[in-house]
Amino acid sequence: MTSPSHLVDDTKAPVKTTDHTRPLRVLVNGFLGKMGSMTVHAINSQPDMVVAGGFDPASTTTTVVLESREPAPAFTDLDSAISTCSPDVMVDFTLPGAVEDNVRVALARQLDTVVGTSGLDRQRLEQLMTTATDDTAVFVAPNFSIGALLMMEASRQAARYFTDVEILEFHHNNKVDAPSATAIATAEALAAVRQQAHLRSQAPDALSELPDFAGARGANVFGIPVHSLRSDGFMAAQEVVFGSPGQTLSIRHDVIDRRAYMPGVLLAIRSVGTLKGLVIGLEELMEP
Repeated sequence: MTSPSHLVDDTKAPVKTTDHTRPLRVLVNGFLGKMGSMTVHAINSQPDMVVAGGFDPASTTTTVVLESREPAPAFTDLDSAISTCSPDVMVDFTLPGAVEDNVRVALARQLDTVVGTSGLDRQRLEQLMTTATDDTAVFVAPNFSIGALLMMEASRQAARYFTDVEILEFHHNNKVDAPSATAIATAEALAAVRQQAHLRSQAPDALSELPDFAGARGANVFGIPVHSLRSDGFMAAQEVVFGSPGQTLSIRHDVIDRRAYMPGVLLAIRSVGTLKGLVIGLEELMEP
């Protein structure tokens, strides 16, 4: 796997202790959304964690309905949710325009946070972490799918051997950001590998050759063309296409059900209490 993407060198050291005699209490931000509601369901099915509450500004209910368990309280104000529920971990699946304020509130409360919402780049996240206490952790994953992680890892391996590479990413029409966080993270990783291998394709130069048709060759993301398709019928997919004289290679991953993300989300919830500072990428929580 890749080298750690931590704000400090000892981020992965278990500097905090967790009370293992009781389940982890988790506050789910955006519990009414598709990812949030599935996260609620996944947490509720685990013996070692419980949904302490839900936060969603659009909520018109005062409870989060849980199968086979008592309902959890629901809130439209994050401060009230944290004060009332006393969670161990906050999970954010809200909107790009809201996630920064949500993380800021959590840091002020010294609450470990798992972020699955796009919209915060590394620089902004690092600025936010300057307000954090020494042992508060924020874990951010561009993608919680194990398959997507393996797709990115295979692409990194291939990147040093092919002269050209482009990324195609496919999402539903309700995906608000383009390129996706996964595509951006993939492009950044591939660019680093290619720089080490002294590779440079011709495609980035072609991006601006026809100004009347700007974007026909994709967006230039760290020097790699990225094409974002948004259409009903897709959920989430990414294909990395490599080329060199006489051959091509395509590495693709498709998500056909949001359940694909839940093992990664649960791993992050269980792990964030042993971290400190900013940690980016699901690979940081997995065995090498």
